[in-house]
Amino acid sequence: MSTTLIWITLAIFAVFGGFVAFAAARGNKGTAADYYLGGRHIGGMVSGLSYAATTYSAFMLVVLTGLTYRGGIGALGFELVYFSGLTLLVVFGPRFWLAAKRWNFITPAEMLGARYGSRNISRLTAVLSLIFLLPYCTTQMAGIGLLLSGVTGGAITLGTAIAIGAVLAIFWTLVAGLRSVAWTDAVQAVVMLVSALLAVGFVIAAIGGLDAFAGEIKESRGQWLDVPGPGLWKLPTFLALALPWFFFPLSNPQVSQRLFVTKDLAAMRRMIFWVLGFGLVFTLIAVIWGFAALVLVPDLENPSGATPALLGSGAVPVWISLLLIVGILAAAVSTLDSIALTLGSMVARDLMRQGEGRDAQQIFVGRVVVVLVVLFAAWFALRNATIVDQLAALSAAGLIVTVPATIGAFFWRGGTAWGVLASLVGGAGTAIYMAMFAGISVFNPILAATVIGVTVGLFVIVSLLTRPSATALDFKGELSQELKDHGIW
Repeated sequence: MSTTLIWITLAIFAVFGGFVAFAAARGNKGTAADYYLGGRHIGGMVSGLSYAATTYSAFMLVVLTGLTYRGGIGALGFELVYFSGLTLLVVFGPRFWLAAKRWNFITPAEMLGARYGSRNISRLTAVLSLIFLLPYCTTQMAGIGLLLSGVTGGAITLGTAIAIGAVLAIFWTLVAGLRSVAWTDAVQAVVMLVSALLAVGFVIAAIGGLDAFAGEIKESRGQWLDVPGPGLWKLPTFLALALPWFFFPLSNPQVSQRLFVTKDLAAMRRMIFWVLGFGLVFTLIAVIWGFAALVLVPDLENPSGATPALLGSGAVPVWISLLLIVGILAAAVSTLDSIALTLGSMVARDLMRQGEGRDAQQIFVGRVVVVLVVLFAAWFALRNATIVDQLAALSAAGLIVTVPATIGAFFWRGGTAWGVLASLVGGAGTAIYMAMFAGISVFNPILAATVIGVTVGLFVIVSLLTRPSATALDFKGELSQELKDHGIW
């Protein structure tokens, strides 16, 4: 594929994205809620596509496709566990939105701190988000680098490719905050889906059609249709990866913060439908893409290179390959700028206590953090691009420590600030020790199970032994009438 043609395509993509970002900036009013939440006035379709683009990132056509290439159909089961976790949005989405509207929350960390009556909870949650989300940012950078360097045979170097992603993420986020991110995300989600569908159609046609495709897989790679297949998807590995990802909608602040942004609960419902529909289709696409790579480009040393190899196989027309490259790049940038923006809001409001009435300071601090997060992720990706899947899985296992406190915030009045603090410190400490010092792999279910067990145990036991803070909010009681009025269980 012509490197010049790829550069022209990237330039067009950047210019178009810049146009969308500047158009979005016209709606900003200069407040922190406007910059970080789009004024809490984002429609259902845009918020849904933005959520989908943030969630279904470069991980799908780089890592999930690679996992399919390496281990077979078990990858579909793993991703469907994550997909089933999106049903948590039905229960928690309206509750997050109502709480944020009533008490003007901007970050999930701020919400937890207010619920349990402790600023230390907000601070600690923000710190843990920084620690565990930076590796996930790295996966997006690495995905960009592997893609562009792979399809050009190294003509666009890994460093240059990562620099492109960094510049786009920083620029779009700084221009208009959440509005810019959401609008560009929505456009990018459409590009991702359309280009992936077209590409899958052409590779299946190149193999000889659906029947020939299925027959070839069954005949030459029949083991990949079984579980555990070639060996990757043994039950322990499956559980190790699937358990933390099921709780992704609650554990990852860059997606749970999106539950604050819709203009009303009707828009929230539409957002959920868009996310679920997009997620199901894109999951099937990523897995089929991995199987197609097995047929057309077998015996790759690095499964993460399956997508670049497939695009270079000649099975996909150049113009569709270019569109898909843009789609994958867009997916990675979408996730990266969403994480950076969320971390910026958490540092500004939860760590530096730039509270109400200091909107300019909050926005400035957030912008500085956005730049630092993206630059750090770029540097780390240059050093660790070959361990993309391990880094992503580690972030999921680490962030799950916030889930018990989040569930308890809405369903257990007995939860206390000391219980939350103990669970966060104990769970995060366990995750870091086991992964970084004890050498327990993220593919070992002992890691996730131990982190979950320690976190839940500390939250419940310490809460039972301590009293709630006098300033704690009662979400369950104070939101009950509104939930009833809107027909929400």
